[in-house]
Amino acid sequence: MRARDKAAVSALRSTLAALDNAEAVPVGETGVRTGALEDSPAGAGATEAARRELSEGGVVDVVRTEAAERLAVAEQLTAPAHADRAARLRAEAAVLLRFLDGPGHA
Repeated sequence: MRARDKAAVSALRSTLAALDNAEAVPVGETGVRTGALEDSPAGAGATEAARRELSEGGVVDVVRTEAAERLAVAEQLTAPAHADRAARLRAEAAVLLRFLDGPGHA
C-alpha cells in the first residue's frame, strides 16, 4: 500500500467517526425514562434514539474542521524528529481538502 493510500485511509476513517459523532443526539436530549420494568419498550432497537441528520453544510464544516486540526498540529510539530508525523498530517489534510474542492462543494 502506498503512503498516500495510508494517509487517505487514516483521514477518511477518522473523519467518518467525527461525522458519526456529530450526528449523535446529546445525552440531555434523549430524556430519562423512569417507571416499571414491564412498561419498558422491548425488541431490537426499541430504546435507540433517533440520530440527527447533518445538512451538506454541516458535513462540510466537520470535514473542514478535521483538515484544519491536522494542519494546526502539523504546524506545531517543528522538531526534526516529528517531520514524518507532520508530513503525514499534511497529507491527510490534503486528502480531506480535495473532497471540499471537488465539483458541487463549498
